[in-house]
Amino acid sequence: MRVDGGVGADLSTVGAQAQELEEMGYSGIMTAETAHDPFFPLLVAAQNTSRVELMTSIAVAFARTPMVLANIGHDLNAYSKGRFVLGLGSQIRPHITKRFSMPWSSPAARMREFVLAMRAIWGSWHDGKPLEFTGKFYTHTLMTPFFTPTDCDYGAPKVFLAAVGPKMTEVAGEVADGMIAHAFTTEAYLRNTTIPALERGFAKAGKSRADFEISYPVFVVTGQSEEELAEAKVATAKQIAFYGSTPAYKPVLDSIGAGELQGDLNKMSKQGRWDEMGTLIGEDMIKEFAVIGEPHEIPAQIKSRYGDIIDRTSAAYAHIPKSDRMKLIAELSA
Repeated sequence: MRVDGGVGADLSTVGAQAQELEEMGYSGIMTAETAHDPFFPLLVAAQNTSRVELMTSIAVAFARTPMVLANIGHDLNAYSKGRFVLGLGSQIRPHITKRFSMPWSSPAARMREFVLAMRAIWGSWHDGKPLEFTGKFYTHTLMTPFFTPTDCDYGAPKVFLAAVGPKMTEVAGEVADGMIAHAFTTEAYLRNTTIPALERGFAKAGKSRADFEISYPVFVVTGQSEEELAEAKVATAKQIAFYGSTPAYKPVLDSIGAGELQGDLNKMSKQGRWDEMGTLIGEDMIKEFAVIGEPHEIPAQIKSRYGDIIDRTSAAYAHIPKSDRMKLIAELSA
């Protein structure tokens, strides 16, 4: 199992962070698109590493066009010598329309077409194919030599899609190289909803599970003392409650027979009762979403519960001393 770690957005410190993560044995370095651009830190990370993969987890697809991301993906993959992974997510409608001022409709169908459009663009650059992509949402039919990259030794980057619902998950299985599962996911949901949806996508594309990677950022509740463990449980309960308040995530709660809780959490979130929401998440429910135990127990738990499902995880153990963290990463990676 590969273990990925994250870097921040401060470009003055990313290089040192990336070097340290590579030295510690991480397989990949990730960024997220929140308050800063997700691509710039990976350019700096590429300059300061030689082995690790470099992944956006995630960049917002619908804030951009397929051509824009095809360019960025090509350049980062060429510069990093084939180590870039373009992890994409759809975001939600209010952010796309009100924050980015971009169109929103049929997110799963739009994402499918978005990825296929990028692949058509990359095909014209790397394989000399005519650019003739005409879809419902995107059309790309013009490419001249002046706008065609020449540094094509490493080809197109891998594309991962973030998905929760079965429609987007099926799209990931069909057109992507991997899927980024949401942290707010239970083992039951992964086995009974995610995997079957991926398999439907694989069947459409004539692919197999061996052609695909699943990344899952497992919730980890651990600490070096009882106090730290208790603090981690409270923090994780709040995070689970926060995600559980989102109506679109109700099916995940349904997977463990707790769907009725979603309405209560949503109501409390609208009232601003964020801390109180966490008190509704008992230890049994935390166990459905997280692995819990002393640091040395965590790798075996992750492998036992998810080893036959996932290929990589970003359980980073950031609060555990570096020497102990390296042992845990090595055990997970073995």
